[in-house]
Amino acid sequence: MLKRTIDVVVSAAALVVLSPVMAAIAAVVAVRLGRPVLFTQQRPGWHHRPFTIYKFRTMTDARDADGALLPDEQRLTRLGRALRSTSLDELPELFNVLRGDMSLVGPRPWLFKYVPLYTPEQARRAEVRPGLTGLAQVNGRNAATWDQRFALDVHYVDHHNLAMDLRIIFQTVLAVVKRDGISAEGHATMTEFTGNGAP
Repeated sequence: MLKRTIDVVVSAAALVVLSPVMAAIAAVVAVRLGRPVLFTQQRPGWHHRPFTIYKFRTMTDARDADGALLPDEQRLTRLGRALRSTSLDELPELFNVLRGDMSLVGPRPWLFKYVPLYTPEQARRAEVRPGLTGLAQVNGRNAATWDQRFALDVHYVDHHNLAMDLRIIFQTVLAVVKRDGISAEGHATMTEFTGNGAP
């Protein structure tokens, strides 16, 4: 109950304080990438219930001759890289926190196509609300292996408390400032999860 109260108060306050920044980013994205300025996608939430995640767009919709989207590294723009490296693209997720889809701290909401690939232990990451940031994000972010991410997520599920959340938020600020772990080595974003034992 306390965690949810903190989520509501902090996300509401942050949305008010950061509204000029978000408006400026939206305007730049509209000019550089066009509309819509927000990227939306269904993600698995608490107990794998679907919700719509909101982010600022960082990629174009460029497609090949067959109409298929080009790889991420070819669609990720210079503006997109800047937004991702500073985590500014994730500011609209504060609306998800306010709505109760997400928490300020928790396992990151990955793609639905990964859920059937989870082992029972890995699936335990859905026992809490997904987070804007999490234990895995301050311990390697996208540069961490999938096994490391799952282990950290499950550790958070079993041991999370207010002190841990505050520490993770502080470490997140440091990681963003240092721009650590923005992408996996050799990838524009993060590697694809293909099942247990994947790199």
